[in-house]
Amino acid sequence: MHNGPETETAGGNAATPGAVDAVPWIALNSADGVGKVLYKRLILRFGSPEQVFAARKSDLAQVDGMSPKALQGIKDFKGWEKAKNETEKARALGAGIITFTDPRYPQNLKEIHDPPPYLYVRGELVGGDKISVAMVGSRNASHYGLGETRRIAADLAAKGITIVSGGARGIDTEAHRGALSGGGRTIAVLGCGIDVTYPRENGELFKKISESGAVITEYPVGTPPDKANFPPRNRIISGISLGVIVMEAARDSGSLITAACSVEQNRDVYALPGNVSADNSRGVNSLIKKGAKLIEGPADVLEDLFPYMKGYVSELNLDYGDTPGKAAVMPSLAPDEMSVYGQISLEPVHVDVIAEKTGFPVSRILSMLLDMELRGLVRQISGMNYIKEI
Repeated sequence: MHNGPETETAGGNAATPGAVDAVPWIALNSADGVGKVLYKRLILRFGSPEQVFAARKSDLAQVDGMSPKALQGIKDFKGWEKAKNETEKARALGAGIITFTDPRYPQNLKEIHDPPPYLYVRGELVGGDKISVAMVGSRNASHYGLGETRRIAADLAAKGITIVSGGARGIDTEAHRGALSGGGRTIAVLGCGIDVTYPRENGELFKKISESGAVITEYPVGTPPDKANFPPRNRIISGISLGVIVMEAARDSGSLITAACSVEQNRDVYALPGNVSADNSRGVNSLIKKGAKLIEGPADVLEDLFPYMKGYVSELNLDYGDTPGKAAVMPSLAPDEMSVYGQISLEPVHVDVIAEKTGFPVSRILSMLLDMELRGLVRQISGMNYIKEI
């Protein structure tokens, strides 16, 4: 029976310097009346949950925001066995529990008003994640939004920027994929338990993220992806990051909640402008009207982050060619292939249109497009419609 704080490492952290027993941390988080803000104040005042539980009532009562309910919840706490079971469940899943005082806990996240007292982690959090940017947007994004997200995420990741997003369908998924394709790090912040795959189709993606970054959550093992979990999740996405890029969003998009969290946390908000007649652009364009920084590509973000990057990123080259904000990536193609490739953009184009503009037979164009698709330059999205991948 676990009747109080003991020395017992949880979440697979036993061999990691700075790791601490997670049981008291989970216990304090379970105490009646103790919210995230009060939790942070208690840790800053007493240093650890063990010391909080051991403190005299008179000392606890002096902490700003301490209510009679919270005071009683701490002194009469009886949920030690449940807290111990939670750490064992996380350990069985191979997930770590990183607490607020652990050196691996994200430095930027510590600074917000209501940080999670601990995080469940698959993968690894590193010091370089201090230089990170969140990319968020619509779950039902356009081909333009998805393509630009993938491109910008890849470029930023290749420069050493960690890409943070929420693991959802649409923009979030492309942000993570782009970061991985750029050879960089990415962090997925879940609105459910570390053992819950949501959306279901992203299981393999989350596995890859945990191998080249981290999948994290503040929610206990087994927590379902309830709608109420996502607004609190959004404060973590923005809290880890130096700024938030809203790629595409309708007026009622949850991405705007992340942008609002970013403002409250004194982070920068960036926005990619969109088609003024498209519903998915109305939220983004509204942010720009309200003062969000308009971006056309990665260079606009990198220039802003440059003062923070010394010591974390070895080299910063902002030469993106003649097109503002676009990486000057030109695939090696034969002249005829280049003629075909030049007709394809981030919006779908039918092979018949390409044939009309190039004069090449459809059969020959399809052969060239297949070769380009195998090289990752284009993608067939439906029927005989194609879009650019780079």
